Amino acid sequence: MKLGYVSLPGRGENDRFLAQVAGALRGRLRLCGTVQTNIARANRRKCDMDLELLATGEVLRISEDRGARARGCTLDTSALAQAVAATEAALPGAELLIVNKFGKTEAEGGGLAPVIGEALCLDIPVLVGVNALNLPAFEAFTGGLAEALPAELSPVTGWCQRAGLRDVA
Repeated sequence: MKLGYVSLPGRGENDRFLAQVAGALRGRLRLCGTVQTNIARANRRKCDMDLELLATGEVLRISEDRGARARGCTLDTSALAQAVAATEAALPGAELLIVNKFGKTEAEGGGLAPVIGEALCLDIPVLVGVNALNLPAFEAFTGGLAEALPAELSPVTGWCQRAGLRDVA
């Protein structure tokens, strides 16, 4: 089982880092999964959140605009469900699954959590972004079997290539 994760401090740091990793691996491995871009909006507390589906390049807006004074979660669960379905459909042709965030939805058993399990059952390596808040839930989900990776591009892309190219010694 190949399951690695990164956990960088700072809002949006996992997202930016995993986008770099995906960019570095394009053309080297058949990727599926998601990377997130957060787009700040003037006079808004909350940013817009877009997910790129790595298998197709399609971008989905996964946040709802609830107005300038919105508080709390702005996740559009139907858009997330669409991203999950597309990722699951692309999984059989993938050499690596990247999951931008193991968040509250995944900690509750939803979102991309079942796809992570399916990928591992198919012997497809998985790289996940996990923030400190959700790290205990992620460790419980993985039974402590996930490998913490350094927040450095070269070691992480190397891990991904070694894990993804299973037939290469």
